[in-house]
Amino acid sequence: MLNFWVSLTNRFLSTTALVSLLLLSSIAFAQEGEALYKANCTACHKIDKKMIGPALQGARQTWADRTGSDDAIVAWIKNSQGYIKESGDSYAKDLLDQYNNTLMTPNALSTEEVLALLDFVDAWQPEVAVAADGGAVASGEGGSGEAGDPTLLLIVTIIILFVLFRVLWGVQRNLKALNQQKDGEDVEQGPSLFEAFLAYFSKNKAVTAVVIVLLFGYGAVISWDWVNSIGVYQGYQPTQPIWFSHKIHAGQNGINCVYCHNSAEKGKAAGIPSVNICMNCHMGVQEGKVTGTEEIAKIYDAIGWDADKLQYIDGYEQKPIEWVRIHNLQDFVYFNHSQHVVVGKQECQTCHGPVEEMDEVYQHSDLTMGWCINCHRETEVDMEGNGYYEEVHAELVEKYKDQGLETFSVEQNGGLECVKCHY
Repeated sequence: MLNFWVSLTNRFLSTTALVSLLLLSSIAFAQEGEALYKANCTACHKIDKKMIGPALQGARQTWADRTGSDDAIVAWIKNSQGYIKESGDSYAKDLLDQYNNTLMTPNALSTEEVLALLDFVDAWQPEVAVAADGGAVASGEGGSGEAGDPTLLLIVTIIILFVLFRVLWGVQRNLKALNQQKDGEDVEQGPSLFEAFLAYFSKNKAVTAVVIVLLFGYGAVISWDWVNSIGVYQGYQPTQPIWFSHKIHAGQNGINCVYCHNSAEKGKAAGIPSVNICMNCHMGVQEGKVTGTEEIAKIYDAIGWDADKLQYIDGYEQKPIEWVRIHNLQDFVYFNHSQHVVVGKQECQTCHGPVEEMDEVYQHSDLTMGWCINCHRETEVDMEGNGYYEEVHAELVEKYKDQGLETFSVEQNGGLECVKCHY
């Protein structure tokens, strides 16, 4: 009977060790799926809402219900145009029509990478953040934190497994000692847990090699993510001196972005609104929907406005509102707002995300060079009725006449030339 329990314990210990190794690899795959999503999808897709393209969550199930497997959606993600041409899938054609025939550029991803991306999308859950009024709101995948820290989950799981391993190892030693006593043998003290680990890995070279490879791979994934995060501030959400809700102003009240950021159509920078712009409305609006009079009083204090007398205070020394900048490109990067907003006819949300849904603005996109290049490759230049491009369009039609193209992306208009952004 004792031999049975010793054998059962040994099997459980081996299974526990195997589960630990599998967890290492599964966490690495989860991180890979998240990285693939951020690198390839965020310019046009959100996980839970429509953007330039459809919401991603649920798409896998929809395609699987139609085709019975993941093969079709994998082919669609890899090369949507090639998939339509080869399959003639009416659903794919209708999907393209729903989004103004905005083409999804081919992705150089393997089948395993696409499946890892889809696994991440399926498992994603919105994080719950606390709003200024104390209520809970869903912040989505672009907020200031992630929906779950896989590294922390891995550490907690390994600790739990180690505790179980330690308890079962002690049980095994006690059962062995009882077995020796029963057989009239001298009870051996046996090796320590650390010595037992060393002995096990010394005898099992294959297991040792697998452990080393998995640990090295996991370390490489962590290191790669860390290196790629240097200088990237996606999700950055500083505390501002005045709580200002874009959701209320741009969303509920429908105020156009350029009413406050009026230099976005005229120059390189979008500009920070002056207090005078705030006062155009807040001379009369003295109480906010969320914060009451507290935050608006800070505006009055900065400019010197007497809310009771409804007039400016004579001789008042005005104070600047020290807003904290959120979106900040490196000094060697040139970006012109007017070029993108007026000539390129891009919406603010292309780079800044759904600001009309944000109570407090955060950096929605990673704003890396790869992100900008992907946008230039995928974004079609709106040349119709755009006098700026009348001559350029004619030249491009002539240049690409062999391909029969009449619409062009920023890439074909020189949008990938280094000197366009670096000088």
